Amino acid sequence: MADSPLLSKSKSFALAIIKVCNEVKSSKHESVLTNQLIRSGTSIGANIREAFYGHSKADFISKLQIALKECSESEYWLELLIESGYYTDRTVLEHCTELKRLLIASLNTAKTRK
Repeated sequence: MADSPLLSKSKSFALAIIKVCNEVKSSKHESVLTNQLIRSGTSIGANIREAFYGHSKADFISKLQIALKECSESEYWLELLIESGYYTDRTVLEHCTELKRLLIASLNTAKTRK
């Protein structure tokens, strides 16, 4: 489990989200979007970690699906922050897109394995 790209990338993403939110809060005094983003962005990794300790394959898949939904929500909040001019660095959005692709691939693999 420790070698899982999903775990390491989701934790790295959560740390990046914390930095982005702190930066936007302090420089732009914006808290509505950042509060939403910090919740969804940090819950991705928490759900992935839960998936690894699922009771069954169905539980594993369910937790990864929740992580994917949270990832998609995070992508939305990041797009709003960027398109509204509150934040300009698109790197974290690219990181989110990469994480989303990894989650989709992992879900597809999990669903096809018996």
